[in-house]
Amino acid sequence: MFHHVRPPSSGSFTPFAGLEITPEFLDAVITHLKFRGYEIIPIRDLKQRMMVPNPQQPFAVLTFDDAYRDNVEYALPVLKKHEAPFTIFVTTGFADGDIPLWWHDIADAIASGANLRVGNLQFQAKTVAEKHALKDVLYQHYLKQPGLQKAQFVKGLVQQSGINNLKRTKALCLDWDGLKELAREPLCTIGAHTLTHPLLAHMPLDVARNEMAQSKSIIEKRLGIAVQHMAYPVGDLGAASAREFSLASEVGYETAVTTQPGVITSTHGRHCHALPRLSVNGLHQTIPAFDALLSGLPFFLMNKGKLV
Repeated sequence: MFHHVRPPSSGSFTPFAGLEITPEFLDAVITHLKFRGYEIIPIRDLKQRMMVPNPQQPFAVLTFDDAYRDNVEYALPVLKKHEAPFTIFVTTGFADGDIPLWWHDIADAIASGANLRVGNLQFQAKTVAEKHALKDVLYQHYLKQPGLQKAQFVKGLVQQSGINNLKRTKALCLDWDGLKELAREPLCTIGAHTLTHPLLAHMPLDVARNEMAQSKSIIEKRLGIAVQHMAYPVGDLGAASAREFSLASEVGYETAVTTQPGVITSTHGRHCHALPRLSVNGLHQTIPAFDALLSGLPFFLMNKGKLV
């Protein structure tokens, strides 16, 4: 799992440094996968490959969430150099340019230095340490909001800080013209990442179903392709679990991926809508750290031997 691929961010407050890697490290990761004997396969082959009990060759699927412009500018040349297939998961509201990236709203409101009011509480952060601590506090406030009120909570922070969040969406994310061009790339598979990037498990059933089904339908109509794969926004157990896995199957996805850490085994062939991923962390851009992820051992221990 990747998000941003771009040169290192400047500035002292970089709340999402873990979600960005350099093009050089992406190149190193793919080179190392090949050195270790991994076959990089398109996601359309994943379901069949999971059914093989003892594969003779390990495989990897490369996925990028949110469809950022830097995926084309910086990641695509590396992927084409290696002839590595990959999947981009698209949030349709980001492509439209009319849905803000709510996690950036929280961070930018903090970075603005504004005195932020949340209910009867007031927050203001000046030092980098205070800003990182406040990000965690406000994120927890966000999680506590009822599903349909989360957007209003973030909107309140935006209004108090005066940031232009839709301008940011258009600057960071591919629009439909960019996605049309990307869809013509033979190495690329386009998947869905909902309409508005909500925590699906926090939403009413009909809203969650609509987020999954309509994003699939819109991408298919706008790009003229079949969309068979999706990624759950945020994707941990608090954002996607049994109800969402069932919905993904119901609305017609062949596979769906979480952000739960783990490696794919043949056991996952029976759980195609609850697949784990390895997040390539921008805070640990070293091949030894990446090798530790590939081993699967940290997640085996974390889950006490449970694979699914």
